[in-house]
Amino acid sequence: MTEIEVSGLGKRFDAVEALTDVSFSLSGNKICGLLGRNGAGKTTLLSILAGYERQTAGTVLIDGEPVFENATAMGKTCLVRGTGDAVSPAENVRDLIRYAGQLRPGWDAEYAATLLDLFEVGRNKQPKALSHGKRCALGVTIGLASRSPLTVFDESYLGLDAPSRYAFYDALLADVMAHPRMVIISTHLIEEVGSLFEDVLILDEGRLLLHEEADTLRAAGAAVTGDAALVDSFTLGLEVLGEKTLGSTKSAMVYGPLDDKRRAQAKQVGLDLGPIALQDLFVHLTSGGSR
Repeated sequence: MTEIEVSGLGKRFDAVEALTDVSFSLSGNKICGLLGRNGAGKTTLLSILAGYERQTAGTVLIDGEPVFENATAMGKTCLVRGTGDAVSPAENVRDLIRYAGQLRPGWDAEYAATLLDLFEVGRNKQPKALSHGKRCALGVTIGLASRSPLTVFDESYLGLDAPSRYAFYDALLADVMAHPRMVIISTHLIEEVGSLFEDVLILDEGRLLLHEEADTLRAAGAAVTGDAALVDSFTLGLEVLGEKTLGSTKSAMVYGPLDDKRRAQAKQVGLDLGPIALQDLFVHLTSGGSR
């Protein structure tokens, strides 16, 4: 079971402060979502967790050990970036997969072959000759088949088409259930993948804005759905994050707890209450007006 402890983490690039005083703890076998707007520091944080970058302040420990220049700690992590790890132009996919397996003790070659078939990645092609989508498929194949105790996907599947993305989500969930480990996913596609998250971290301008269990966040408000006039009446005076209307039916995302009296009132007039959408909450928390 992987334990991550980040304390007072800072990273500066010349005059730019990419991360400032970031602290959090993660433990157990779970899927965690790392969210943030462009430039929030997500890639920098993940690179430091994987030992690719040295922090300029604070500490990062995996299972009690510092990460940077520590082969033991780095060996527990597989970071897959936008188009997979950097590769030599001379390598074909088959050689790259073989090399990846040599670096990772938990590697499952049979599963890697299954994923290459699933994503229709040609084994004899050079990685540089693959389309952007197929390079992304190659990257997520390496991440899933690594079976690393800490597996990190840094927006590494965004180049996949929609059917391939959903195939990746299904494969990820099934494999994590069969081979428990910690997975961190950095993404902008919150609506698509948010249902997989058990923990959520939100970075904003290099600082940790929020770290919470996903279920707790989903309970931080409610989706109120029903007759448009009734929804408008019920949500009057509440903080509404967003609305969607279809004919006479309306759904409004409300931020803030609803007490038992309000919930009973909703039920009495025929309104449905569901969990708040993580994407709506993320947009609210990271918009300038909510700070």
